[in-house]
Amino acid sequence: MFIKPLDANDELPWDLLLEADPSRELVQEYLQKGESFLAIEHDEVIGVIVLCYIEDETYEIKNISVKENLQGKGIGSLLIQSAIEKAGQMNARFVEVGTGNSSIEALLFYQKCGFRLDRIDHDFFVRNYSEKIVENGIWCRDMVRLVYRLDK
Repeated sequence: MFIKPLDANDELPWDLLLEADPSRELVQEYLQKGESFLAIEHDEVIGVIVLCYIEDETYEIKNISVKENLQGKGIGSLLIQSAIEKAGQMNARFVEVGTGNSSIEALLFYQKCGFRLDRIDHDFFVRNYSEKIVENGIWCRDMVRLVYRLDK
C-alpha cells in the first residue's frame, strides 16, 4: 500500500468521498480548492483524504475515507499523517478537522491521531444539509472542530 497525490489522470473516488460527506456539491467545492491524496493497494483506490488551506498557517482536512472492509488497519492514520506532513511542508502551524457530534468513531479516531477538541460550530449540519442526518441514533446537528498543532 502507498499514498500518492491525486493527479489529472486519476479518477475521483466518488464512492469514498460521498461516504465521508453526502453533499456532492460541497465535495466538488473543496476538491477544487484542496489537494487530495489516494491510498492505493494492488492498483485500487482504498482511501482518500482532501487537505485545504483555510487561513493563516492553518489547513483543514475536509474529507477522509477508507473502504469499509479495510477500516481499522491503519490506512486512515497513514492518510492523516500524509496530510499533516504536507501541511508542515507548507509552513502550517495547525491542521483542523471537523466531524459531526454524532460521529463517535471519528471523534475517537482523530484524538488517537493527536487532534485535540477545539470548538463547536452549532447547527452546522442543520444549516448546510437539506436532509436530517442521524448517526448512532443521534441527530447530527453540530460540527465538532479538532486541531492538531504542528508547533508543539
